[in-house]
Amino acid sequence: MKKLRTPAALLMAALLAAASLSACSGPSSSPSAPTTAASSDAGSSAPGTTAPGTSAAETAADKSYKIAMVLDSSISDGGWGASCYQAMVNAASESGWETVYTDNVATADYATVMTDYAELGYDLIFAPGNQYTDAVKQVAGEYPEIKFILLNGTVETENITSVLPDAKQIGYMAGALAGLMSKTGNIGFIGGMELDTTKAKLECYEKAAQKINPDIKVSSAYAGSFSDTAKGKEIASSMISTYDVDIMFGDASAVDTGAREALAGQEGRYDIGQPGDLGSADNKVIICSVVTDNAALVKACMEDMEKGTFGGRTIFGDLSNGCLSVGTFSSQVPKDIQDEYLKIVEEIEAGIFIQ
Repeated sequence: MKKLRTPAALLMAALLAAASLSACSGPSSSPSAPTTAASSDAGSSAPGTTAPGTSAAETAADKSYKIAMVLDSSISDGGWGASCYQAMVNAASESGWETVYTDNVATADYATVMTDYAELGYDLIFAPGNQYTDAVKQVAGEYPEIKFILLNGTVETENITSVLPDAKQIGYMAGALAGLMSKTGNIGFIGGMELDTTKAKLECYEKAAQKINPDIKVSSAYAGSFSDTAKGKEIASSMISTYDVDIMFGDASAVDTGAREALAGQEGRYDIGQPGDLGSADNKVIICSVVTDNAALVKACMEDMEKGTFGGRTIFGDLSNGCLSVGTFSSQVPKDIQDEYLKIVEEIEAGIFIQ
């Protein structure tokens, strides 16, 4: 996947006015210029170009779809951003779509970057979080021909589809494992922002842990960011030293990476990952992950787009349709706890663990 620099909105408009668009190469001198990567996984060429040996008529007949992701953290954050980016790439690879992304976007620039992609004629813009809601609604209203995916969203219009993993099940799954694994009776949670989905995960995390151990205590904090790794490390370190927290779970992307740094090297202190399968059998910090198959949700939106049925609905993902699952257990989790946990997950799926 080659890395490109896209210009800001003014230059993009100028490019659109040209007879054909040319891919930009080399770094931009402007620190605010969005960074994008054009996917070659599906064999597509750069935006606005025709593959060698292919006529313009053939290109028009064989529609090539393009999806762009706008992200406030990094695609290399080892957490939410990386997982959502990979979900887009995986879904696009299966569907033959071209992909680009812009990461590390400031809140004030969400709408600007989305507008840039709308001006460039991208078919679908992927906003992987509830925090992008206002920007998506704004740009979708200005560009009714462009379609938008809003992950963890609650907006349904003709050109916006929300995709929503079950936040309650995610919280229950993490809380049950934390309750089974905690030796100190103190567990922690770090949220990025006080979003409805994050608050739901925290509430259910606490309920599930206390279902396992009624005396367990939950320390929680919000970092006010999804990208401040140092803040995550600071919060987790404080929870460890002040409250003897030994199990952490986060909903804060790169902030969670910082929390894991605080846990690393400390005996008997662990993290539960999300939304990808972030651990391994040899991982000494991540004992397991609550895995969200965002690729399946994104692909469903792509299929709606191709069928001409996009928009006006929310696509839900949970244990019942395979969009939620248990990740890889670390060897730090004893076999008897693994077995007990998997039985609890079955109860969560059946809706009988907490009623």
